[in-house]
Amino acid sequence: PSCPEEDLTTPYLRKAPTPPGHEDADTAIIAVVITLVFLTLLAVLVVIGIYLYRNQGSYRTYEQPEPDTAPRDEAPPKDKEEYFI
Repeated sequence: PSCPEEDLTTPYLRKAPTPPGHEDADTAIIAVVITLVFLTLLAVLVVIGIYLYRNQGSYRTYEQPEPDTAPRDEAPPKDKEEYFI
């Protein structure tokens, strides 16, 4: 006796019938979720970039500045100026 193909598979392995248009809704939901993930990552990168730009080199040291060893009262000696034509 020949058996129909449907009887050979278990009900768990068969594809569940989906209502018409349901595949389109799944695709739209997946596209929206992926778009939201990318926009969130882009927003995080922008916020990190702004933070790093604003806080660039903003650190304080509490050490005493080194005193200048060169006297500032004297003008530097003038050497003979040469002009090339």
